[in-house]
Amino acid sequence: MSTTRRGDEIKATSGPGQFRSLGGWMERPDDLQPELEGNVSADVIVVGAGFAGLSTALELTALGARVIVLERECAGFGASGRNAGYLAGSLGIEFEMFLKRVGHEKAKKVVAFYDEGVAYVERRLRELGIDCDYNASGIIRAAVHPSQEKKLRESMQLGLELGSSACFLDQAEMRARGIPPAFLFGCLQRHGGTLDPGKYVMGLRRAALQAGVKIYENTELLSYSEGPIIQCNTARGSASAPHLVLATNAYTPQLGLLRDKVVPLRVSAIETQPLSPAQLASLGWPGREGLVTPHWTMESHRLTARNTLVVTTKRLSYVYGSQTPNVPDNVAYHELATALEDRFPTLRGLGIQSCWSGYISLAYDALPVVGETGEQGNILYTAGCSGHGVATQSLMGHLLAERIGGIEHPLLAALRHKTPSTLPEPLQWCAVNLALGLVHRMDEHVNRKARRVSNQ
Repeated sequence: MSTTRRGDEIKATSGPGQFRSLGGWMERPDDLQPELEGNVSADVIVVGAGFAGLSTALELTALGARVIVLERECAGFGASGRNAGYLAGSLGIEFEMFLKRVGHEKAKKVVAFYDEGVAYVERRLRELGIDCDYNASGIIRAAVHPSQEKKLRESMQLGLELGSSACFLDQAEMRARGIPPAFLFGCLQRHGGTLDPGKYVMGLRRAALQAGVKIYENTELLSYSEGPIIQCNTARGSASAPHLVLATNAYTPQLGLLRDKVVPLRVSAIETQPLSPAQLASLGWPGREGLVTPHWTMESHRLTARNTLVVTTKRLSYVYGSQTPNVPDNVAYHELATALEDRFPTLRGLGIQSCWSGYISLAYDALPVVGETGEQGNILYTAGCSGHGVATQSLMGHLLAERIGGIEHPLLAALRHKTPSTLPEPLQWCAVNLALGLVHRMDEHVNRKARRVSNQ
């Protein structure tokens, strides 16, 4: 499929279905599990069948618990099936946003949580036999203009002080690795890499079903009642259990919880047509490392196992009232296509075969939001992945399962802190979009400078 630009849109000129409502990595499963009907009970109810929810269900089942999972759509429908597929540790998180808030010692444990998530997922891929095209290439935070060096080095140095493992790559080292020349220098995290998030979440779903987890898809949680036994009400039935886990991330505010803690932000992606052998050769890039930039709102660029390029993020947006409509964001797709041309000039004219959008959740300090609520403290929640959910939300399943089993893991304890309160509407809509507009202008200033250098 080729594309033409009209104003702020990317329009499909041939071929159906440019906008993918489920994201570009997955289709609805052939064995879609039936909607909940009637009344059922278990030891734990998990709401949300993404990385966090399915990992929690699997870990709890291994401990001997009977687990029910309620999913409004199908497994992987949310951020788990729509992200860029970076199995990333602490590289790229903004250490300075939370260091002063939590203190040096706790910040070191937060960094350890991010990095432990990588090892956890790698171990689970082996244990569960999940083939998701994992490429353990490491990840590079790569600059596109010399003016980004100061921020990149300062962030890396602060990360090293907090236990993050990374090294600086100068231009000669970047070229020796075959990194495309638009990426001038960077910070390398050797562990982690890229994977197919659709195959990963479907692998977790398969493993959960095989382990005896009862998954109800097309089953929206309408309400729940608190107490020693929690009852979850759906359109055609109900489920009850002594524990409830809300692994609903950006959708949690719509359940009436965490509206004062997290902000759902829309993130978008485009995927190119498959590259020809000649186009792949023009890039170099033999290690296929995932690339993210140190913009205020990062760009991410990666090759897939099917030899396409996926470009994500670039522009974030917030919908009034913390809503999460599953609709195209044509402005974002246009800007991602521009970034694609800027970073890969040898691929100009390559068609965009699909685009999609989804939602992450962000706390004002960019830290995970995890805890308990309810009269009995038996309603657990996890949100605030801030775009780093592949590793962290997978590991969160292990931590929450242990917590329900009566064990407070040190990494979970490290995440407990006072999350800054968000603003009421319409102040939040004004403040968030003003901030996003400001950082977008700052990033575009860097991009204009990069274009001038590349055109010289």
